[in-house]
Amino acid sequence: MTKQEAKKRIDELCDSLNLYSYKYYVENESPVSDYEYDMLQRELLSLEEKYPEFTRPDSPTLRVGGEAENTFSPVEFEVRLESLQDAFSFDEIDDFDRRVCDTVSGYSFVVEPKIDGLSVNLEYKNGIFVRGATRGDGSIGEDITENLKTVRSIPLKLRKNIDITVRGEVYMSKAVFLDIVTKQEEAGEAPFKNPRNAAAGSLRQKNPKITAERRLDIFVFNVQKYEGSEFSDHKSSLDFLKELGFVTVPFYTPCKDIEEAKNELVRIGEIRSSLPFDIDGAVIKVNDFSQRRTLGSTAKFPRWAVAFKYPPEEKDTVLRDIEISVGRTGVLTPTAVFDSVLLSGSTVSRATLHNEDRIKELSLAIGDTVTVRKAGDIIPEIVKVSARSGNEIFRFPENCPSCGERVSRDEGTAAHRCVNPACPAQSLRLLIHYCSRDAMDIEGLGEALLEVFYKKGMVKDISDIYCLKAEDIACLEGLGEKSAQNILCAIENSKKNDLSRLIFALGINNIGAKAAKLLSVHFGTLEELEKASVQSILEIEGFGRIMAQSVERFFSLDSTRVLLEKLRENGVNMKNLSEIKDERFKGMTFVLTGALSQFTRDEASAVIEQFGGKTSSSVSKKTSIVLAGEDAGSKLRKANELGIKVINEDEFKELINQ
Repeated sequence: MTKQEAKKRIDELCDSLNLYSYKYYVENESPVSDYEYDMLQRELLSLEEKYPEFTRPDSPTLRVGGEAENTFSPVEFEVRLESLQDAFSFDEIDDFDRRVCDTVSGYSFVVEPKIDGLSVNLEYKNGIFVRGATRGDGSIGEDITENLKTVRSIPLKLRKNIDITVRGEVYMSKAVFLDIVTKQEEAGEAPFKNPRNAAAGSLRQKNPKITAERRLDIFVFNVQKYEGSEFSDHKSSLDFLKELGFVTVPFYTPCKDIEEAKNELVRIGEIRSSLPFDIDGAVIKVNDFSQRRTLGSTAKFPRWAVAFKYPPEEKDTVLRDIEISVGRTGVLTPTAVFDSVLLSGSTVSRATLHNEDRIKELSLAIGDTVTVRKAGDIIPEIVKVSARSGNEIFRFPENCPSCGERVSRDEGTAAHRCVNPACPAQSLRLLIHYCSRDAMDIEGLGEALLEVFYKKGMVKDISDIYCLKAEDIACLEGLGEKSAQNILCAIENSKKNDLSRLIFALGINNIGAKAAKLLSVHFGTLEELEKASVQSILEIEGFGRIMAQSVERFFSLDSTRVLLEKLRENGVNMKNLSEIKDERFKGMTFVLTGALSQFTRDEASAVIEQFGGKTSSSVSKKTSIVLAGEDAGSKLRKANELGIKVINEDEFKELINQ
C-alpha cells in the first residue's frame, strides 16, 4: 500500500466509523454489527500505527484510551458553569415563580429531568473536539480531554465546522452500572455505591483505557458559547445541538405556568425508577432566552432556573437473616434478608452486603431494625441500624457454606474466597454461566433445570452437559420427550459456537465477553491460547497484567486441561469462526422484520455477518434484502414501495445452504 492509498483508506475508515457512531448514538440505528465496527476500527488502528502522520483529530481510535496521565491540568472557563439553586418543596417552587414574576411577564417554563452524573464542558474548534473539562468550581475545572474522547456518544467531529462550547452531563446507565457492580462483586472488589460515583470515578481515572471500559454516556443540555445566531428558546437551542450531532436531554415538557410545571415534577417523580438512567431531581427553566437574559444570575445561581430535589425514599424494616452465597469464582457474598418493604415502585426483601467489612461497618445483628433504601433508585442497600434489637453481632463464616473447606481472604481486597476447585456451589454457578445467553446460549438449560440436573448427579461439570441422554431428561417432572429433544438439539448446536463464546463461557476471572472476543481473534484457536504467556497476552490492546495473569493461571491448571480435553472429545468448536471466509453476502445489507419462527433475530444476524453481510434496523435505498417473518409491518411496506427484494425464512435458508 502506498502512502497515498493509506491516507485515502484512513480517511474512508474515519468517515465511516464516525457516521456509524452518529447513527447509533443520535439516531438509534445500528448500520453495522458490533463485530464489524470493531474490525474496521482495528484496521484503522493498524494503519495509523504504520502512518501516524495521517492520524486525524477526529479519529475514532482516540476513543480506546491513550497513555495514562499523572495530573489533570486546570482549565479556566470563558463562560461560568453555573450551579442551580435547589428546592425541596412546592412552597420553594412557588417562591421561585414569584421571583420570576417580579422581573418579567408573559413567561412560560420547560421542565426536564436532572441527570445524576458529572457536569462537563466541551470545546470545539472548526467542528473538532479539542478540549473537555470537569465543572470544578464553575470557573476552573480539570482537563479530562483524553478520558472524554472514550465516551462514544461525544462526537469528535461535529456536522458543522463551527467554534462552539457546550455543557453536558456524563452518566452511567443503570444497566451498565448493574453489570459492572455484579462483576466487581464476583471478583471480590469493592463495588461502586451508585451510578454517579461510578461515572465520576471513571472520568477522573489517570488511565483513559479504564475510562473506555466503563461505557459512559452523555446528555448535552446547554450551549455555553457560540458566536452564531442567538436562540429564541429552549427548543431551538436543543434542536441546534441535535443538528450538530449531540445527544441531548432525553425529554422536556413545555409548561404554560408554575402549576403545570409542578404537575410535571410529580410525573417525573413517578417514573424516575423506570428511567434507564439515574436522576437526582428535575429542573424548571424559563423557556424564553430573552427573558433569561433579563433575569440574569446571582453570584451563585441563574435566576431563571431551579432544581427540584426528590426526597430519598427510605424505609425501616427488621433484619431476619444474613445468607452467604458462593459465586462461580469462589467469592463469598453476604445478603441481608429482611421483612418486605415497598421502595421506588417495587417490593424488596433482600439487599447485598458486599463483604465482611460492610457488615462490621454497620455492626449488624439478626433482629436489628435497619433503614433500607435503593442506591441510585436501583440496588437495595442497608443504610444504618436504626434500632438495636439483635442479640449477637453477625460473624463471617470461616468455612465455605457449600463445601465446608476453609476460606481465605484475598490480599489487598475485601473478598473471602473458597479455593476448593471441586466446590459444589462454584460448579453449579459455572454450569449456569456456561449455558447462559451471552456464553454458549443453550436454550432450555436455565438455572432451575441445571440445579435439578446437578442435585440428581446428572451433571457435575460443564463437559457432562454433552453427555446428557434424552431418556434421562424426559423422565424429569414437567419435561417430556419433545422437551428433551429440544434441549439436546440446543446442546448440539452449541458445539458450533465461535471460540469467543467458549472462552467467555469457561468463566475465567476478569475476562468478560469483549475480552474473550479479543482473545479469540488474536490467537485464533484455543490450542494457541492455552500456550500463551502473560507477555503475549499483553500484546492485545486493552489487556492489563491482571487480566493476562488470570488467563495464564487458568490454562495452567490440571483441572482446566482435563476439562478442555473432554470438551474436545465431545466435538466443541475451538476455533475462531470469523476466520472462515465465505463472503457470499459481502456488500449486502439485510433488514429483519416481523416474527421469525425458524431463527431468533440474533441467530439470523450472526449468519448474515458470518457470510460477510451486515444488518440494519431501518429500510432505505441501500437495503439489499428484507427478511420478513409473520406480522411484518411498516418495514415490509417501505421495502415494497422502494422495490427492495423481500424473502421469507425458507428462502433465507436456501441462500445460506447453497
